[in-house]
Amino acid sequence: MRKIADSTVRRLSLYLRFLERFDAQGTTTISSAELARHGGTTSAQVRKDLSFFGSFGKRGLGYSAAELAVRIRGILGLKRSYRVVLVGAGRIGGALVQYPGFRQRGFHVTAIYDKDAKKVGTRWNGVVVRDVRHIERDLQREPTDIAILVTPADAAQEVADRLVHAGVKAILNFAPVQLAVPNDVVVKSVNMALELETLSFALANR
Repeated sequence: MRKIADSTVRRLSLYLRFLERFDAQGTTTISSAELARHGGTTSAQVRKDLSFFGSFGKRGLGYSAAELAVRIRGILGLKRSYRVVLVGAGRIGGALVQYPGFRQRGFHVTAIYDKDAKKVGTRWNGVVVRDVRHIERDLQREPTDIAILVTPADAAQEVADRLVHAGVKAILNFAPVQLAVPNDVVVKSVNMALELETLSFALANR
């Protein structure tokens, strides 16, 4: 398959949420125009996004909401469950652990790590916080699919290196730093300051 832009994948994720909502409301078919209106894009863009992955729907009849949702779940890899570890038991980490959308989408937080002795041994949403010193040993016994990194900037690269050494191939990074990882490791960074600056720009240039 050709390389698919991150923006396309994000729109597919949005389409899936709308389709699930429509299906729950009893809507059986939906047009590209309706998906575009809810997704803030155009009908042509919806059709282009879907065309990367095959043929969908029928001209003039639209898409089956339930069928298209199933197809997009498959495209996004959501037909299986994923083991997730969280490194950093701070406020953001605590909010992430309690987010019900992870489990609903098949992302199961199986371990939480921190270096603070006061937090180690406590239970967060049913998961015991472990000492980060043991992360390589633990991941050898309990391999994980994705790591969520919520550490201070000065600790992020070292922790990322340890995760990579332990075999982790996907990292969601909340630390305000650019991580250096091998080519076979995928990193997605969530930079909240950057997102706020884009909102600031939008407000200043209305």
